[in-house]
Amino acid sequence: MTEAAADRGKSKPRLRALIGWALYDWANSPFTTLIITFVFSAYFSQGIVGDPIRGTELWGYATGVSGLLVAVLSPVFGAVADVGGPRKPWLAAFAALCILGSAMLWWAAPQPAFILWAMVWVVIANAGFELGIVFNNAMLPDLVPSARLGRWSGWAWGLGYLGGLAALVVALFAFVQVETPLLGLAKAEAEHVRIVGPLAALWFLLFMWPLFVFTPDRQSIVLGVKPRIESGLGSLLATFRNLRGHRNVALFLLARAIYADGLATVFIFGGIYAAGTFAMTLAQVIQFGIVLNVTAGLGAASFGWLDDWLGSKRTIVIALVGLLVTGLGAILAQDVLWFWLWGSALGIFVGPAQAASRSLMARLSPPELATEFFGLYALTGKATAWAGPLIAAALTAETQSQRWGLATVLAFFAIGLALLVFVREPSDKSQGAR
Repeated sequence: MTEAAADRGKSKPRLRALIGWALYDWANSPFTTLIITFVFSAYFSQGIVGDPIRGTELWGYATGVSGLLVAVLSPVFGAVADVGGPRKPWLAAFAALCILGSAMLWWAAPQPAFILWAMVWVVIANAGFELGIVFNNAMLPDLVPSARLGRWSGWAWGLGYLGGLAALVVALFAFVQVETPLLGLAKAEAEHVRIVGPLAALWFLLFMWPLFVFTPDRQSIVLGVKPRIESGLGSLLATFRNLRGHRNVALFLLARAIYADGLATVFIFGGIYAAGTFAMTLAQVIQFGIVLNVTAGLGAASFGWLDDWLGSKRTIVIALVGLLVTGLGAILAQDVLWFWLWGSALGIFVGPAQAASRSLMARLSPPELATEFFGLYALTGKATAWAGPLIAAALTAETQSQRWGLATVLAFFAIGLALLVFVREPSDKSQGAR
């Protein structure tokens, strides 16, 4: 089926259905901002482990293990879901896993005895977060025509950054920076910091419901569990075998796997780097996160129009060049002011790199294999996701410098960009909105 025919076959979704889908990004983003990138990661390194270098290593191990789990499971679940029909049940199950893992971080007290506890629940929560995204991403091509994929993908990413921003503001002014934290939390036991786990969990639970209420899903298919698994896995194996027939997609997945590894490393170590290299307090790290989310959200939302106008590939190329320039500036910065300036500018290009990648994957995916291909998309995004954090952690330990460790992201951006140049985006897809 051609893309135009597929678009004509879609019933026009109501605006509330699209908003419901986009709000899932608003709902889950506080998990990444509060736990993975800025607040809990810095607390884990300095409060629980008590050593920024060792904390960087252990945080890399936790996120690396989580990445391996997602790499193995995401294409399997994607293929099974394609056979089984609806995506919402899978989405609900993995969201629940993320919510549970986030909430359990409340009990990660500022003592080395809780290192393993924190790492285990971070692995569980992050795996649930990433696996849920597979199904959320795969719903997009069913909701909008190809000419509008870029803007809706970008708007959703922008809404996600806005959600992360709002959660950071709540954490800063309700718990971290105030003299007397809300709910009477004890600062001596770091309760005002540990609360970000339950906060992210509650936020996710409260704001994900519009997707389940207003956004349509595929019809159920009456098929037993065993036949569904067998059919799904058979379809997955066929997808891998036939990927040679989608060489353009395969090349994009390889390029994206590499530059996404650089982005993942930035997310995982951003807060730890700011706190360790520039001696930022937790409140300052959150303030930096707020600014970064503002610039990232503006970049994701505004570049969505560029995506539909110039095409997803060109948008990603612009974003990667921007990441290379601003990333180099942030790493070379010797004082906190220049780090703030370069880091804030870097945020402008983070959102577009992610959002345009999602829309390009949607444009390149055969409609009947959308979830399965987005499973491969998640696989390639996570298959080497353990490598970036572990390489950065190992280099940090070897050189005793977080600056050298984080510099590895530049290599990932450069290699991914070089491969992306050879990806062909069909002209009818990149020019449909002109």
